[in-house]
Amino acid sequence: MTDQFDVVIIGAGPAGYHAAIRAAQLGLNTACIDKWVNKQGKPAYGGTCLNVGCIPSKTLLDASHKFAEANHGFADIGINIKGIEMDVPKMMARKDEVVANLTKGVAGLLKANGVAVFDGAAKLNAGRNIEITLHDGSVKSITGEHVVIATGSVPVSIPPCQLAEDIIVDSSGALDFQTVPERLGVVGAGVIGLELGSVWQRLGSEVVVLEALEEFLPMADKQVAKEAAKQFKKQGLDIRLGARLTGSELKGQKVEVSYSDAEGDKTEIFDRLIVAIGRRPYTENLLAADCGVDLDERGFIYVNDLCVTNAPGVYAIGDVVRGPMLAHKGMEEGVMVVERIAGKKPLVNYDCVPAVIYTHPEIAWVGKTEQELKAAGDVFNIGLFPMVASGRAMAANDTVGFIKLIADAETDRILGIHMVGAHVSELISEAVIAMEFASSAEDLALTMFAHPTLSEALHEAALAVSGHAIHIATRKRKKK
Repeated sequence: MTDQFDVVIIGAGPAGYHAAIRAAQLGLNTACIDKWVNKQGKPAYGGTCLNVGCIPSKTLLDASHKFAEANHGFADIGINIKGIEMDVPKMMARKDEVVANLTKGVAGLLKANGVAVFDGAAKLNAGRNIEITLHDGSVKSITGEHVVIATGSVPVSIPPCQLAEDIIVDSSGALDFQTVPERLGVVGAGVIGLELGSVWQRLGSEVVVLEALEEFLPMADKQVAKEAAKQFKKQGLDIRLGARLTGSELKGQKVEVSYSDAEGDKTEIFDRLIVAIGRRPYTENLLAADCGVDLDERGFIYVNDLCVTNAPGVYAIGDVVRGPMLAHKGMEEGVMVVERIAGKKPLVNYDCVPAVIYTHPEIAWVGKTEQELKAAGDVFNIGLFPMVASGRAMAANDTVGFIKLIADAETDRILGIHMVGAHVSELISEAVIAMEFASSAEDLALTMFAHPTLSEALHEAALAVSGHAIHIATRKRKKK
């Protein structure tokens, strides 16, 4: 007998479990299918983000930053420490504990909200019938009046650099090193490569990052990318642009990497190599030929702005569809879809999706970059405030970076806000709220911010748009 549900969610990552919980809150009879298993072979919800992505990487980033600060920054503020060491296995054990607590928390939330959970791999057939191969090998069939696909993404692999034991690894494997590599190679200078490279560089690795593109962080504002590159270089990250990988060869417990750049063919020897060139949508064995769901030319499930696929009653959200592969974007899509199923009319504002890179300094932005606006021929004003002029940043001995606000020259409406510095992953939410409510730079300039705080830098950047910043000498910049 086939079980019937109002909504069936395939995938319990951030997009999927948010959709499942919200659907249950709305009174819909909800099921959620997920096939992830942890190192112990037991179901673990939360997808890539909680298991081998956002959460474990931030746990290691925070630990390694504290270690680096104790080694190199404490003496500046009068704290003298000698003989500090990092216990890598203990750091990894704590990371695993954090992951376990959060994945158990998701399981508890699904249960508390009355979501029926099926542990296994799903295949979507015609008529919104879903065949589930459970972990014990048995097969179960369920049907949903509505089906939401949230199967996420997986790391991209490349032929010149196939994974090999624990020497050549992807982003997941890089979260499980038990010792600090003496020399570490990272393929890809994107978000994942920079974050993982930062972790191991702080702990003592000599890190070389090989990036095929000629431009550093092309998706970020150029001024922000330039400042970030300068700081990473000072920290010791060796980032080589225009470096195209051509091959790799294991040599004992090391790997020899071949690549080419403007100077010709080169080789490097590393103790470990991390392949972090991006992610691709995950749809393997998911879609039956007659299910009606189409893929686009890049392998993403085709959806419209409301995450509706070409198959009646079937939706797709998160990394498996167009747009940035960000957990928070998938979360909001999941909530939007099930609320629309329940008769509500929410929308996701794709112009206000924040992006964050959790290095140090952190990098964050929302909205248009200066180069995008120039290319479109828009006229705008810029307000920029350096963190070196922030009293709170000085007190914290962390004055790297700035906040940059771009506003329309005619309407003063905020078009983009870009940040590089300490804790900007938190400050960017203020920018998102402002843009969500279509604020002008003047709106922010007239808003009272607590003093002394890092967030005052956003206030000053807004004031700087019109040349009125208090703590720096400014004049507004107009661009055509």
